[in-house]
Amino acid sequence: MMTYSERLHPWVIIRLLPQMQRVVVARFRNRSDAEGHLWALKRLMPDAEFIIVFDVGNRIDEES
Repeated sequence: MMTYSERLHPWVIIRLLPQMQRVVVARFRNRSDAEGHLWALKRLMPDAEFIIVFDVGNRIDEES
């Protein structure tokens, strides 16, 4: 279940790791803030792979 804070910050930057692993780096209220942070991350870590997603909170284990 998503916390109240997570619901307020639906835009998420995720770092993609080897073997289909991933790590949530940061959460934001709006996409433009996420894109600005992503731009800085890419400059600091040019070899790392990041994506921005909109987290709606519907996880497979929560649908029961």
